[in-house]
Amino acid sequence: MSRDGKKLVGFIIGREKEMPDTVMSILNSRHEDIQAEIVKLGGTFLDEPVPYDVIIDRMSHEIPYYRAYVKYAALNGCYVINNPFVWATDTKFFAGALMRKLGVLTPRTAVLPNKDVDTETVPDSFRNLTYPMDWQAIVDYIGSPAIFKDVRSGGRRFAHRVNNVEELIQRYDESGTRTMILQQVIESNHQYHCVVIGRQKTLLIPYSLEAGRYYETSLDEGVSRRMTEVALQIADIYGYDINMTEFLLQGEDVYLINATNPSPLIGLNLMTETQFNWICEEIAALAALRTRNPVPLPMSVRLSSS
Repeated sequence: MSRDGKKLVGFIIGREKEMPDTVMSILNSRHEDIQAEIVKLGGTFLDEPVPYDVIIDRMSHEIPYYRAYVKYAALNGCYVINNPFVWATDTKFFAGALMRKLGVLTPRTAVLPNKDVDTETVPDSFRNLTYPMDWQAIVDYIGSPAIFKDVRSGGRRFAHRVNNVEELIQRYDESGTRTMILQQVIESNHQYHCVVIGRQKTLLIPYSLEAGRYYETSLDEGVSRRMTEVALQIADIYGYDINMTEFLLQGEDVYLINATNPSPLIGLNLMTETQFNWICEEIAALAALRTRNPVPLPMSVRLSSS
């Protein structure tokens, strides 16, 4: 897979510009054997060649056709960052349950039935559901206030703070076909996000909810090490080459509030220039490494019967 003798690295992106442009510039200016570009798609044939050695996927979680393509690309030998077979099934609820099994402190969480579904159904389709739902029992378990948010991994889709049953039902009625979770609020002004690149390199950065951006500060070495070790463990478990794990520090307790975000927001409007440059440099180095030293990408199907 090459063009004019060069290895190809492709980006699948949405409105994002700063990080992809910076990473592509690094790759194109420093590596004579690599061509980095935006992937262009217009429908994909079943026997169509995949020209890319590496695809950095930043958008397939939003566009179903892109998700279909990156799975096809992976099947045909392209290394996709991040693994689409894992990412497609990644949810905040499963991640929370997994972290509990591993002994990591996480907020109380409940996953809720869908308000609506986007398939044709009849009343008997829902015989497994208890009706009416015991909303008060759910709120009593989670506590209030609570965060009502999309179960899918990454970002803060459709996230709202709710203070009582009435507010929860109102937001639930607005949720449409989304699968939602309700999560305990851990009161703390000390939030930290750990970016992991290549399952080895880490950047622990403090985040201000009030300012809506990252800043620079020091953190106790022991606490920093605990957060970093958990973030590395998560990246290794999921096989994510790019991931952001979110923590809250409450006294001496470290709470994991979001285990996986395979497409974290990266930009100078959110972080310092030093933080932004570190992330871009590491992503570029990872992409270059994967073009020259490809490794098998685990898939959710087996290609042989042995």
